[in-house]
Amino acid sequence: MASSSGRKDPRVPIIASLVPFLLLLLVSCSAALASAKKDGGGKEGSQAPFRAGDERAAYRRIVSRMARMEKDSNKTIQSPDGDIIHCVPSHRQPAFDHPKLRGQKPEDEPVVRPVPKGGGAAEEEEEAPVLFPQAWSDGGERCPEGTVPIRRTTARDVKRARSASRFGMKPRASNARRDSTSSGHEHAVGYVTGDQFYGAKASLNVWSAKVASAAEFSLSQIWVISGSFGNDLNTIEAGWQVSPELYGDSNPRFFTYWTTDAYQETGCYNLHCSGFVQTNNRIAIGAAISPTSVYNGRQFDISLLIWKDPHRGNWWLQLGSGPLVGYWPSFLFTHLSGHANMVQFGGEVVNSRPSGSHTPTQMGSGHFPREGFNRAAYFRNVQVVDGDNSLVPAAALRLVADHPGCYDIRGGYNRAWGNYFYYGGPGRNVHCP
Repeated sequence: MASSSGRKDPRVPIIASLVPFLLLLLVSCSAALASAKKDGGGKEGSQAPFRAGDERAAYRRIVSRMARMEKDSNKTIQSPDGDIIHCVPSHRQPAFDHPKLRGQKPEDEPVVRPVPKGGGAAEEEEEAPVLFPQAWSDGGERCPEGTVPIRRTTARDVKRARSASRFGMKPRASNARRDSTSSGHEHAVGYVTGDQFYGAKASLNVWSAKVASAAEFSLSQIWVISGSFGNDLNTIEAGWQVSPELYGDSNPRFFTYWTTDAYQETGCYNLHCSGFVQTNNRIAIGAAISPTSVYNGRQFDISLLIWKDPHRGNWWLQLGSGPLVGYWPSFLFTHLSGHANMVQFGGEVVNSRPSGSHTPTQMGSGHFPREGFNRAAYFRNVQVVDGDNSLVPAAALRLVADHPGCYDIRGGYNRAWGNYFYYGGPGRNVHCP
């Protein structure tokens, strides 16, 4: 759920516990899925720009799927920011191309949801339900009951991708090193490990982070992780990101991701593949979030909860204390079919070092955490879900920044915000050449 926060800057001792840690590597891929017919006409959609035979075949499969989404749509919505949203019957969404889901319909929402354990982490004030702030629904638009909103992906989006066969996916683990500090990816994150986790929750404010080039991105998210950082890594991810290559613009967008083999052959962003099952008709995954936070002004944050349903075993995504977005079926995973052994919160950017210097791509608000409330990006009420399906404070939260002169992190605790941290920075500056 989105909220406008008017709290004063919490004045508590700062905890800046930096420790060595193996971080996930996220790399920008291309975009979501939908229809190519209206992006330059049928001619563009029928001519594959990829030369290799496998790439041409992959491109044609994507174009065919996009055309199917448009054909199945029973309502089309034009967003003020240029997006096209198709309202597709829920049982016709990409998830149900999966052999284990074919012919089925989305499951009913869980009756029991995680609740705070007595005396646990600080909780947000109860607020009246509000529509998740996305540009396409600003005028009160929604998809009809029984359908889900799917953002159209054009043929032009696919052509921006470096590979049609890996459209909507991140690079294979073989392209990524365990040491995140030498791979062009930089992080400022809080994490917990060493226990069995069944979910995570936090509120984070949304910013229009400036990204210097299409080869880079800036994101803020929650990672739910299990397995090793080798070929069997399982992750579930959700948050907001600015990725010109993925979406074709610089708007902050709501996104999801998953993988069960360290980004090799499984998983995708948003609804690009058969995996995540959407159940909500008012929230479009991959659509722009609007409005966003303003420096020295009003702050807008979103509250995300990812948790494992103890009865059916699926991992659900919820916004605040309100609507469920959908779920990742448990059969998608190996290690996460049981529980997570790590949860991570925070920001990441790609540093392509243009002209041999550090990128000016921003993380969070583009300002350092020392500037505090109304100026820096934050995560607040950072919690995890325990084995009793209860929300508890992420009490052993550790903070780490790969390059503090470029992007830093500082945290603490108070009654209003529970465990919290500020994070981010401007990238290139006198302390980050």
